[in-house]
Amino acid sequence: MSAAPSPPFDARSFLQQLTTAPGVYRMYGAREELLYVGKAKSLKKRVSQYFLRASGDARIEAMVSQIQRVEVTLTHTEDEALILESNLIKELGPKYNIVYRDDKSYPYVRFSAHRYPRIGYYRGQKTGEHRYFGPFPSAGAVKETLYTLQRLFKLRPCRDNFFAHRQRACLQHQIKRCSGPCVGLISEADYAADVRKAERLLEGKADVLAGELTVEMEQAAEALEFERAAALRDQIAALKRVRESRSLTGGAEDLDVVVVAPHQSSSCVVVMSVRDGMNLGHRSHFPRHPAHAAPEELLESFLSQHYLDQPAPPEILLSHELDEQAMLDAALSLRAGRKVSIGRPQRGAKVRLLEMAQATAAQALSTRLVEAASMDDRLLELQRVLDLERPPRRLECFDISHTGGERTVASCVVFNEDGPLKSGYRKFNIESAEAPAEGKGLREVITAGDDYAAIHQAVKRRYARIKGGEVAAPDVLFIDGGLGQLNAALEALDELEITELRVVAIAKGPTRKPGLEELILPDRELPLRLPPDSPALHLIQRIRDEAHRFAITGHRDRRDKARVSSSLEEIEGLGPTRRRALLNAFGGLPAVKRAGVDELAKVEGISHPLAERIYAHFH
Repeated sequence: MSAAPSPPFDARSFLQQLTTAPGVYRMYGAREELLYVGKAKSLKKRVSQYFLRASGDARIEAMVSQIQRVEVTLTHTEDEALILESNLIKELGPKYNIVYRDDKSYPYVRFSAHRYPRIGYYRGQKTGEHRYFGPFPSAGAVKETLYTLQRLFKLRPCRDNFFAHRQRACLQHQIKRCSGPCVGLISEADYAADVRKAERLLEGKADVLAGELTVEMEQAAEALEFERAAALRDQIAALKRVRESRSLTGGAEDLDVVVVAPHQSSSCVVVMSVRDGMNLGHRSHFPRHPAHAAPEELLESFLSQHYLDQPAPPEILLSHELDEQAMLDAALSLRAGRKVSIGRPQRGAKVRLLEMAQATAAQALSTRLVEAASMDDRLLELQRVLDLERPPRRLECFDISHTGGERTVASCVVFNEDGPLKSGYRKFNIESAEAPAEGKGLREVITAGDDYAAIHQAVKRRYARIKGGEVAAPDVLFIDGGLGQLNAALEALDELEITELRVVAIAKGPTRKPGLEELILPDRELPLRLPPDSPALHLIQRIRDEAHRFAITGHRDRRDKARVSSSLEEIEGLGPTRRRALLNAFGGLPAVKRAGVDELAKVEGISHPLAERIYAHFH
């Protein structure tokens, strides 16, 4: 007997008792699914707008028709409401909200706290002991900056453990990108001076730095230090080229330009960052949003979610005026601990920056839409080729990697209509008789090098989770291999009583050339070969190659880790804690092998007799 339908939501009674205080409201549907999260300066006034008059927006009307109940959370201020709303949207992903998913923090250039500071790329939580410059909008911008700093000032990029155990200068010194502090080729004072110059450049004081270098060059020439004067001259010329290659910002110092290129289903929001007068580039975001979301709504949602995690600059330029701009101003200022100004520029260099960002967003959106259309074509063609009832929306592919049976790893990669879904990727360590389980529970042990058994185990481990509802079932499962691998996968699925899954093996064909792949299907006697220009074949090749790459990477990591551990495991008295201490102290096995007895004995937990045994083992 079916359950009785839920009574309609009594909006009038709910609104009569609703407070006018600030807070956050959550709207739920009949199945307790979260439809929408919103903030309000006055809860009564804001929530009433949904029910007391028609909005004229088909999306809002559709959402309101599904509401079965509304929950509210009161806050002291509207700023607190903004922060709570952003947290709930990110955590719960409501159906009708605009959700920005960006799982990567912004990168920085970091100068380490060391006598000879190291420059490097850094993501993560900042600590007080090091110096950070940024954030930069992309990894590419950081890497370009690091390259420039090495070329101009020859600062070391190597890790401290590597630096501490060098006996001769490395390749970076030979190609003139490091001054060789590890072997005393530059004094601590001269290196510190180069660090200060690099910091000046990152602080946007390139003009001041150029003037200082010119004075130094003239002084060196007067002192007849012609070699140093020539080096400074080359540095000034390189600095000039760097300044010219950077996009000028018309005097703007610290600001972000945030623009939106709207589309009915896949809009693009671009953030262009200017720090210390330098244009650091941009980052593109493609939010998940309901159809026909307004540009103002996209921008407002982005600002409240993005700057909850990232430090807001003093000024943010927008492509559209916002209704709740004053509220965002106040909330971001409160969070930053200083004034944050949000607005749309009207004239001058800032308008040119805005126009450049808008052109960038339009181009990024166009590229995204073309890629999406191409992906749709490939999925439709795959539907036709495999005779599926509907276009597939989730594809998975397995591959196996090992070296002579050593440390076998199976990979599973996932594609959807947007391409690779990396959050769904998984690796499976396959235990063999020659390489027993590594302390992670009892698992089936296979014969080393048995790819069929490896595929069987990986597929069974992966899809056992489908039955528990932990993993979504794919529309098509690809196996990189031939008939043997296909049968192994089918046997694993049969044991799990999964019979509805479409399984296809990708064999390389007689000559193993790209474009001649053969598809082996359980219900087809002869292999299926697609034409080289088939969109479906291109998609299959892409997912197969990604599975292959992911498997190889996992196998190499596992193999290298095992070889390092096994070499040290042979030494009597050197347990896991001491092995870990050695590797951390020296930065890896090669440095441990090179170390002398006295150096080894300095490591915590390593006695002098044990240090002698370690040294004797490697020598």
